[in-house]
Amino acid sequence: MESKPKKELIRIVKTKEQELFIDKTGKQNGRGAYFCDSIECLEKAIKSGRIEKEFEMHISKEMYENIKNQYNRGE
Repeated sequence: MESKPKKELIRIVKTKEQELFIDKTGKQNGRGAYFCDSIECLEKAIKSGRIEKEFEMHISKEMYENIKNQYNRGE
């Protein structure tokens, strides 16, 4: 919960179909939330429930794994 330049953040997007993905362009349609651009920060947001709170939905373990895999592949 600190301010950083937008270039130092990653954007996670929720589509109308309730899917989540990482948006490196920052231009994809859907509800977006920004998190610091590190796997440690992403895991902390997952563990604390911050992502679920931002998107007001339950997120399955499979969805979290998909997000982590996208991050690790640099998508």
